[in-house]
Amino acid sequence: MINTERPFSRRSLLRVGLFGSAALASAGLIGSLSGCSAEQSAAGFVQLRESDLPVLRRLTPIILKGAVPASSMPSAVQGTLTSLDEGLAHLPPAVSKQVSQLFDLLSLPLTRGPLTGVWGSWEQAQDGEIQAFLQRWENSPIALLRQGHASLQQMILMAWYGRPESWRHCGYPGPPVI
Repeated sequence: MINTERPFSRRSLLRVGLFGSAALASAGLIGSLSGCSAEQSAAGFVQLRESDLPVLRRLTPIILKGAVPASSMPSAVQGTLTSLDEGLAHLPPAVSKQVSQLFDLLSLPLTRGPLTGVWGSWEQAQDGEIQAFLQRWENSPIALLRQGHASLQQMILMAWYGRPESWRHCGYPGPPVI
C-alpha cells in the first residue's frame, strides 16, 4: 500500500506562513512602539545598538567555537563585533533595516522566549540553550527562521574571517602584496 499522505497540506503550510508573518509583524510593531528600532548606536559602534550587543556577545563565541582558542575568545569576540559593525555600516538602508529587525526579534523579551527558547536575558543563557536555539532555527520548517539562522551565522563568520588574526588558523597567508 502506498502512503499518499503529504507531510504538509496546503492548509498547514498557510497556517505556518500566517503564524510567521504575524510573529514578525508583531515584533516589528512592538519594536517600533517601544522605540527599539530608533535606538542610537552603542558607544564605539556605528550601526550596532546597545540592545544588539548582549545577543551578539553570546552568539559569537558559540559560532566561533573551534575556530578560536578559548584564551583568545574575548578579544576575538570584540574584534568580530567591530568588523561586523563596519560591514553593517556599508549595507543598503533596506538590508540594514532587516538586520535591525532580526536583532530586535532576538532582543525583545516578548519574542525572544517563544522564538529562541531563551526565556531569560542573553547574558544568563547557557551555551546549551544557545546551541539548541541555533540548531532549531537551522532545521526549522519555517523558511524565515532558517534565513535568520543563515544570516546570523554568515554575518558573524564573515566578520571573523575578514580579520587578519583569523587567517593563521585557516592557513591563509594573507592578501598578495605588490
